[in-house]
Amino acid sequence: MNQVGLVGRLTKDPVLRHLSENRVQTHFSLAINRNYKNNRGEVDADFILCTVWGRLAEHIVKYCGKGSLIGANGRIQSRSFVNEQSTKIFITEVVVEEVRFYHLKPRNSDEAIVPTKLSDEQEGLKDFVLPEAKAVLPVV
Repeated sequence: MNQVGLVGRLTKDPVLRHLSENRVQTHFSLAINRNYKNNRGEVDADFILCTVWGRLAEHIVKYCGKGSLIGANGRIQSRSFVNEQSTKIFITEVVVEEVRFYHLKPRNSDEAIVPTKLSDEQEGLKDFVLPEAKAVLPVV
């Protein structure tokens, strides 16, 4: 089984890439806070590389900017390529197949947009509450 579900914030505005045969793609990193504090009392984050194809990529580029909070479901994929220095580079990424918009920030803006109408799929998540950005986490 190869499934992954993430909730995090985009680290920069996504950009739509137009490829051959009318295919479109975007990629971005999701910043996801860890559930504990490090030895300095700070919350660390993981930065997960995500790739999205087709119409879903178009929607993400249209509606999401840096700092948007989204949920992404997909699968993990590994690939490799040879860079300009002739070094083989390996990448592990999440190929996103489904997205939920929780708290959107327009591109190049600090103004947030919270989706008002929930889809049938998101209706079950209406009681889902995200922690405040400065929530106090227990030290383990």
